[in-house]
Amino acid sequence: MSDIWDATNYDAERRRLVYCFDEFYGTAAELVHHFCATEPKVLDLGAGTGILSAAILERVPLAKLHLLDASSEMLIQANNRFSDAQKKSSVQSLVVQLLTEPLPLSSYDAIVSALAIHHLSDDEKKSLYASIYALLKPNGIFINADQVLGNTQRQQQLFESVHLRRARALGSSDDEINRAMQRMTYDRCTSLQVQLNWLEVIGFREVDCYFRSFRFSVFAGIK
Repeated sequence: MSDIWDATNYDAERRRLVYCFDEFYGTAAELVHHFCATEPKVLDLGAGTGILSAAILERVPLAKLHLLDASSEMLIQANNRFSDAQKKSSVQSLVVQLLTEPLPLSSYDAIVSALAIHHLSDDEKKSLYASIYALLKPNGIFINADQVLGNTQRQQQLFESVHLRRARALGSSDDEINRAMQRMTYDRCTSLQVQLNWLEVIGFREVDCYFRSFRFSVFAGIK
């Protein structure tokens, strides 16, 4: 799948393809601000170019960030994003690895992810959520800003229609839309309610969805 991603253009495409960009990423950042201490240790899974980490740092300036992604090219762009001295000091590590590999052993105040976990199978998602729970500090928070599957075929068709129409309204070209649709063939989305249930079974408390716009959801749970 890596050959259909362009790390250098990723941020601009996100702005158009995630039509609810500011609320989507902003909600995740607000949750870190509200539920964590002033200097939280944050693990960003599937961090990409650092969009979510940057949103968190803007809301929580003393956050200590650990970025993990399967693509070294994406993390190069993330490193560039945090190149000034103040932001650079906030980035504690950049790790290249798959989400299906064992996570870095440490304890975190928050483990977050955006538009990454939906690429995993259901069994892989459940395994990852259990690993996340184990690595969180007591009262730590897991936040997933991701795409979710519709509960019915008709609902899923609605999600897809709204997504494409709003992306085009924001300036996505036919070529950009086609590339996005090609990438979506790799998606393995799961419904929101199913994932909330998984989190509760694992032991997360206060499990809830904090933002929803059709296929885009931000949900979280507390250890």
